Amino acid sequence: MVILFVLAGVTALAVLGGLHRYAWRRLIRDTTSGPGAVRRVGAAVFVAGPLLMIGAVASERAGAPFWLQRTLSWPGFLWMALTLYLVLALLAGELVRPVLRWAGERRAAGGRKADGAASPAVAERAGPRETVRSRSGMSPSPDPAERPAPAGQPEPAERPAPAGQPEPAERPAPAGQPEPAGQAEPAGATGSAELAGGAGGAGVPGGAGVAGGAVVVPLPSRRLFVSRVVGGAAAAVAVGTVGYGTYGVLRGPAVKRVTVPLAKLPRSAHGFRIAVVSDIHLGPVLGRGFAQKVVDTINSTQPDLIAVVGDLVDGSVKDLGPAAAPLARLRARHGSYFVTGNHEYFSGAEQWIREVRELGIHPLENARTELAGFDLAGVNDLQGESEGQGPDFGKALGDRDRTRACVLLAHQPVQIHEAVRHGVDLQLSGHTHGGQLWPGNFVAAAANPTLAGLDRYGDTQLYVSRGAGAWGPPTRVGAPSDITVVELASREA
Repeated sequence: MVILFVLAGVTALAVLGGLHRYAWRRLIRDTTSGPGAVRRVGAAVFVAGPLLMIGAVASERAGAPFWLQRTLSWPGFLWMALTLYLVLALLAGELVRPVLRWAGERRAAGGRKADGAASPAVAERAGPRETVRSRSGMSPSPDPAERPAPAGQPEPAERPAPAGQPEPAERPAPAGQPEPAGQAEPAGATGSAELAGGAGGAGVPGGAGVAGGAVVVPLPSRRLFVSRVVGGAAAAVAVGTVGYGTYGVLRGPAVKRVTVPLAKLPRSAHGFRIAVVSDIHLGPVLGRGFAQKVVDTINSTQPDLIAVVGDLVDGSVKDLGPAAAPLARLRARHGSYFVTGNHEYFSGAEQWIREVRELGIHPLENARTELAGFDLAGVNDLQGESEGQGPDFGKALGDRDRTRACVLLAHQPVQIHEAVRHGVDLQLSGHTHGGQLWPGNFVAAAANPTLAGLDRYGDTQLYVSRGAGAWGPPTRVGAPSDITVVELASREA
């Protein structure tokens, strides 16, 4: 078992390292023309980022000093989200990259055809003149061949060679004068077409070169240009996505309203409103201010009952007791109730059960209470089985009157199958976060019978909240946070 755990850890680290190397190569190496400060800084960022991410997860699970958790969590968890969307955007860019290269090649081919339509001398001169500037910074003097004839004189045609003498192919330049454009280029001179084939220009190592007394300005290669376009677009998309998703979490959950008809609900309980909140995840990232936003949002709905269905915290009472203090101000006509989630067992479930009781919230530990119109029951989370405190449906529901409607609080949607066997009418759950970060929704949907929203299993209905907070990155993409007001409806009404 230990060997399998070690192998899984090594595999995970190898995958993590491979993804970071791929992102570094596409964002840093492929967008720079050679070694330099940019590459050094980029390498440092792509080494520090994953180390912070691993440190954030490890410090939370190991119960490190809270100040250290807070120091590592913000940059580490945000890097986790940013890496996900950088890699996804770069992979999408792999599909765009060939298209951009093809478009560039077509444009270059069109330019060559246009040059071919002009006279050879003019076409040959046009390329270098676009990329050469004089060493003094002034524009190059016009080519002698292009100077107009003096006033009053006709423009000479090409002079024929004297009789008996062969026509020279090329006249050598006088001693001490540069060879005119249109003739063989000196070593180091490079036209725009040649410069387009390399970052520094062919024959001009290190960037610019000197040709016939002028400085040759290199143009970026087509490959480098495409890499910069794709890399820049990928970085912008990733930063924008993570920024907007983080803002969505920090501004607080929205309120959803769902009506659920129950066949056994009496007319007297028609319209009973339960505010369902799950996965608040108070911790080193989301603290007291976030808890106050959740409390204010719940109280604004004026519910008849509040159901806190697990994953309230990520840390000990010692560290997070002050952050959870605003929960004492929850207000509902029939009170507030709580069941454990899997994260409570990572944080000390027994101490948190005592704490929420002191905050005025009633824990339902495999227990049931009878309200005026229905039974309200709660079971522990499956994670409690590791501590001998797992769910006990028989204890919570075994001796109840099945002619009465029953609402069950259970953190994980997978507990629905036991709820069906025990004749529960409605189960309220969380746990999935709705996937939290797309495309995580596909993974969460595969692991849970219902990802989010209302569903039916036989005679039992299941409602799954996306949750109010977030675990890990304080970011949600494609799965906005919510607090749901479930309104029970009687068919008699």
